[in-house]
Amino acid sequence: MAAPLLVAEEPGCLDCHEADDGSSVHTVFNTAHGNLAGGGAAACTSCHGPSEAHDRRGRRNQPDVSFGPKWVSPLEQRNGACQSCHENGAQMLWAGSEHEQENLACADCHQSHQLRDPALDQSTAQAQCTDCHAQVKAQLHLPSRHPIAEGKTACTDCHNPHGSASDASLHQVTLNENCYSCHQEKRGPLLWEHEPVTEDCALCHKPHGSVHGGLLTARGPALCQQCHSAAFHPSVPYGAEGLPSAGGNQNLLGKNCLNCHSQVHGSNHPSGARLTR
Repeated sequence: MAAPLLVAEEPGCLDCHEADDGSSVHTVFNTAHGNLAGGGAAACTSCHGPSEAHDRRGRRNQPDVSFGPKWVSPLEQRNGACQSCHENGAQMLWAGSEHEQENLACADCHQSHQLRDPALDQSTAQAQCTDCHAQVKAQLHLPSRHPIAEGKTACTDCHNPHGSASDASLHQVTLNENCYSCHQEKRGPLLWEHEPVTEDCALCHKPHGSVHGGLLTARGPALCQQCHSAAFHPSVPYGAEGLPSAGGNQNLLGKNCLNCHSQVHGSNHPSGARLTR
């Protein structure tokens, strides 16, 4: 009679952590992570390691990889558990990224046990970012802004939080290319180009929000005069001395360079050399 086949003993995770005990931790079995390696206890060890010592005496010994709150493994081990699967695609440039250099853990933003990861849910992802980026949070509520607070755009439309080859973790190689992904009409090529437009959109615009219309860094004519001190017609710098209490300069209060030079991003009109048409 042939000897019976020996089946390797399954880890005893679910002996204590019952899958149906109602704990929020165990909602992982309703997610993709709960189905790793066939599901069950094997899914636990896929992220937390074999954890044999924890299996024997769980109250005294932590799992091989623990994300807290009682035990917290070193950052490299915790992030390594995630990167064992998530190392390609959008996560490819995590090593050396700004968030990685700030010693950020994957679990600081992501909740792998939850059915709806707050970092991947557009209704909560903004809060995940602005919890740390407080200055940006304030800018998103300025009069002129991208409609992130309204849910029409998201931080991840422009930024890759897992890193990129450009500054500020932008999706595209340059800031301008990032802007052109939505504002295609500004791309060109144009017959008459405005040099700062082709150089860097941020020379004139604040991407997260501004007190000036059109996300401008300053209102005209002050913005234009940062470069154009005198441009083919009488032009003088305008400052606080032109406000009403000091006489009220009509050019400062009621006029704007863009009233005439309306095609400030560039023109294809044969007579548009001065960006007036």
